[in-house]
Amino acid sequence: MSEDLVLVEKKGAVALVTLNRPDALNALSHALRKAICRAFVELKDDPDVRAVVLTGAGRAFTAGVDLKEAGEKGFALGVEDKEIDLAEALAAYPWPIIGAINGYAITGGFELALCCDVLLASTNAKFADTHALVGIVPGWGLSQKLSRLVGILRAKEISLSGNFVDADQAERWGLVNHVYAPDELVPAALKLAEDMTKTQPVLLKTYKEIIDDGFATTFGEGLKLEIRKSVEHAKSVTAESVEEARKAVTQRGRTINN
Repeated sequence: MSEDLVLVEKKGAVALVTLNRPDALNALSHALRKAICRAFVELKDDPDVRAVVLTGAGRAFTAGVDLKEAGEKGFALGVEDKEIDLAEALAAYPWPIIGAINGYAITGGFELALCCDVLLASTNAKFADTHALVGIVPGWGLSQKLSRLVGILRAKEISLSGNFVDADQAERWGLVNHVYAPDELVPAALKLAEDMTKTQPVLLKTYKEIIDDGFATTFGEGLKLEIRKSVEHAKSVTAESVEEARKAVTQRGRTINN
């Protein structure tokens, strides 16, 4: 992977992935998109990593597709190239992805943020969907995901105006989980990721899959999906593993209470 465009730092079972075009507000050039996808493919095959924190260097998470490059080569550059399909690359990653939104997350950058499983924001974070202003239809899920997160009326306000949503408003609207001071953002994201990696690996991966698959269908079908997955998994659970889990949970409770 290109260490110039994407920095990957492993901290135990957590990988910190940083978009590294700060002078260009981490604009998503063809090369950067390819580097991001390659990073997630490689991390998917890394047996030691079970969660990722995704953030940006400098003042932006990412300002979206590189408009200078698009102005020279057109928006269609690589549009059908699976090697730069960010939505597909992140969706294929089986472990939790925590987005640490440090600054601007605009249009394609907003879409990249919504590809994460959990969003934490700096007080400097600002979200905007400028697809309608730029003249391009979103292709990484924003038009469908945003309304399901904040409600259809708020999603239309954001997407049809192109106006910015600051961190406080994003938290009030349920777009981000928590807001932190800039220097506290990445440590908080790493801590949450570490907490997730302390759960049972099979359940961590399976639970994420059940939530995502259920979210993509109706409530009734989601309930059926959960029951089906629960029955399948129960058949693989032994009495010994339940006892080990009970002891671990009990010890964790004692540690927290002390």
